[in-house]
Amino acid sequence: MPISTAIKGLQSIKSMQSVVKSGIPNKEDSDFIKLYMLEKERTRLKSEEIRIIQRLEIIQGRLKEIQVYYDEKAGEMHLPASAEKSKKPQKEDQNDWKTMSIDY
Repeated sequence: MPISTAIKGLQSIKSMQSVVKSGIPNKEDSDFIKLYMLEKERTRLKSEEIRIIQRLEIIQGRLKEIQVYYDEKAGEMHLPASAEKSKKPQKEDQNDWKTMSIDY
C-alpha cells in the first residue's frame, strides 16, 4: 500500500538523534528556571542552617551543665577524701568493724 508515501515528510523521519534543535526555544527561559531553583535551594538551606544552630545551642548548653557537674563532683571526691584521711587516725578505722561469730 502506498499510504506511507502519500504523507509528506514521512520518509525524512529517522530518529530523535538527528534533531539538533534545543527543547527550550529561548535560552533565557532556562536562566529564570535555574534562578528559581537556586532560590528555592537557598531558602531550604537557610532554614536548615537555623535548625542546626538551634540544635547546636541546646547541645552546647547540655555539655556545659555536664562539665559543671563533673567539676563539682571531682572537687568533692579529691578534697574531702584527703582531708578525712589526715584527720582520722588509723586506729579509729580499725575499730569501726565489729566481729561476730556465726553458728551453723
